[in-house]
Amino acid sequence: MTGGPRPAPAAQTTAKDTGGGGNAMALLVIASCQLMVVLDITIVNIALPDIQRSLDFSTTSLSWVVNAYTLTFGGLLLLGGRAGDILGRRRVFIFGVLLFVLASLLGGFAQNGGQLLAARALQGIGGAIASPTSLALISTTFREGPERNRAFGVFAAVSAGGGAIGLLAGGVLVEWLNWRWVLFVNVPIGLLIALATPRWIKESERHPGRFDFTGALTSTVGMVLLVYGFIRAAQDGWRDALTLASFGAAAVVLVVFVLVERRSRQPITPLHMFADRNRAGTYGIMLCLAAAMFGMFFFLTLFVQNVLDFSPLQAGLAFLPVSAVIAIGAGLASRFLPVYGPKPFMVLGGILAAVGLAWLTLTDVHSTYAGSVLGPMLVFSLGMGMEFVSLTLMALSNVPTAETGAASGLLNATQQVGGSLGLSILVTMFGTASTNEAEKQIPLFLRQATPAERLRFERTGDLPPPWADEVLTAGVSAAFIMAAIFTALAALIALVAIQVRPSDLQRLQGGMGPAGPA
Repeated sequence: MTGGPRPAPAAQTTAKDTGGGGNAMALLVIASCQLMVVLDITIVNIALPDIQRSLDFSTTSLSWVVNAYTLTFGGLLLLGGRAGDILGRRRVFIFGVLLFVLASLLGGFAQNGGQLLAARALQGIGGAIASPTSLALISTTFREGPERNRAFGVFAAVSAGGGAIGLLAGGVLVEWLNWRWVLFVNVPIGLLIALATPRWIKESERHPGRFDFTGALTSTVGMVLLVYGFIRAAQDGWRDALTLASFGAAAVVLVVFVLVERRSRQPITPLHMFADRNRAGTYGIMLCLAAAMFGMFFFLTLFVQNVLDFSPLQAGLAFLPVSAVIAIGAGLASRFLPVYGPKPFMVLGGILAAVGLAWLTLTDVHSTYAGSVLGPMLVFSLGMGMEFVSLTLMALSNVPTAETGAASGLLNATQQVGGSLGLSILVTMFGTASTNEAEKQIPLFLRQATPAERLRFERTGDLPPPWADEVLTAGVSAAFIMAAIFTALAALIALVAIQVRPSDLQRLQGGMGPAGPA
């Protein structure tokens, strides 16, 4: 299939160009789409118990309500970014949003587990099309310099804070309505985005090219196998036969993908992007940060609901400060980037995130939200806000216009793979530590348990509070140790690998530094 150099003049002139006001509306449309896509990763987490009861999921199969979305979203991001480059980013953006809306509607009406899982997978496909295209639209809509820096700051804040907003929204919808509304809520939002896009966003030029079907197939299958292997490892261990088979198959398919891309004239993923030292470092940093961020949300959600006994709504509200402080960190970074460049914020952001996570390792069963959770969570969030703006700018710096979709797709794909990999490692740490703690707590429980409590324990294998709280807290603390290591590694990569040239600062200030070819 070929996309010729057809700029579609009529489409290009339908977008409203009103200077600053038009750009503000364009940014609102783009950021709203990114928020909708990102928060959908976490909005269903709080609804899972209600979904399980409603559709008769087993505990094991329930995890696929989340995994079906993550697998398709992470696996198809590269294809979504390339489609925007070839077919025109605005039309691909609208298609991705409408597909997401349709999948959300179908999922809300699901009558059994199979229907819901199919809808969640379709949501992931829509998100994979819309998300990298929305990031690329910022590059083509906003002038390089302070204007684009501010736009990237908003986009980064939404990307980093969307998980916390999803937890809050999920708590509100489940507590006040029912679980189906965590899906239905996307319908009016997505339709408004699709209707507003032609008015406020111009169509990008359709760059000559062909779809690299072999590259798209091997990259998608390889990434799906890789993400599935990480998820499987978190559930069944690293020695599980299917886990090992998934990793082995992923390695083979991804090697084939690299060989195909090296020989392709128009690859879906230009491998020369990895030859740039700053961009390669940026992808490594994103892997580490995503691992820590996914883990922070996952384990703190468990802690505040199971140990602190927060309701779904209270748990969602507990994470609300995360989004606010991420926005503050992103605003500070985007304001001072033209002066100092991205490297100081990448290093400082990683250090702050590591400090926050190290602080969280001190939580125990006597901890309180205000005394032990809020402070480290805010330090972590400030660092992440600084990091995401800097990473987004660095990943798209000096990228040719025709390849911004592929570059943004790579950054998003790195985030999803890093999150899945990191979470599986953190869950393994959690499992080992909690098992060791359980061996200490079981004798204590048995000495004090009533006959009825002993019988219940023999039947279920689950310790009751407060012994269960001790086990959970020990596992969570161990997971946060590894998460802190991930963020410290991100700071180290930024310190060693990232190099900012005078021409880069000139471009951030709106000057005419060298750019990649259009």
